[in-house]
Amino acid sequence: MTLTLHTIILIVTILVSVNAFKNEDLKQKMLFNAYLCKEQNQFYRFFSHVLIHADFQHLAFNMMSFYFLGRYLEASFIYEYGFLNGEVYFLMLYVFGGFFATLIPYIRNNSNPHYNSLGASGAVSAVVFGFVLWNPFADLIVLFFPMKAWVFGLLFFAYEYWADKKGGTGIAHDAHIGGALFGILFILIINIDKGKEIINLYLK
Repeated sequence: MTLTLHTIILIVTILVSVNAFKNEDLKQKMLFNAYLCKEQNQFYRFFSHVLIHADFQHLAFNMMSFYFLGRYLEASFIYEYGFLNGEVYFLMLYVFGGFFATLIPYIRNNSNPHYNSLGASGAVSAVVFGFVLWNPFADLIVLFFPMKAWVFGLLFFAYEYWADKKGGTGIAHDAHIGGALFGILFILIINIDKGKEIINLYLK
């Protein structure tokens, strides 16, 4: 069995997250803190937060989403662009998805030393929406309800926008939105025809 990048990311994230559950010092060093990025140039935090999670439930939810949709998208990239290019594209989508997910929180919170966030949700959102744009008519089961991928995409944005405006959830909904938008943009950059398929969907 070939050890793909998807599997490596999954294993590393689980190992680092579980270690951080038991090591508070490590967790604090890897958190995304916009204030420390700005005032102390700790720019590595734009990326390190993706490898740690708040608890096992948080980790399990992110990694399950990443496992099921990420492996399909990775395989699609490899089929379309070859193994090396496909893996490079998949890595770029995940890593920069995690980075772009921090941009809105950074703008909002770079003067707040008490703001912290963590988790792969933004990077996973980029992968999920890469999948949605790549295969908008795929059948998904979301909270036990069957729906097409493009329907899930609309519901996701509606909910995250509402939750972000409402506030008080303790969840970085703005990071989810940022990651998702990057996932869409990335697919349009590497394969504009996927965007045309979506446009044709709404023109029918």
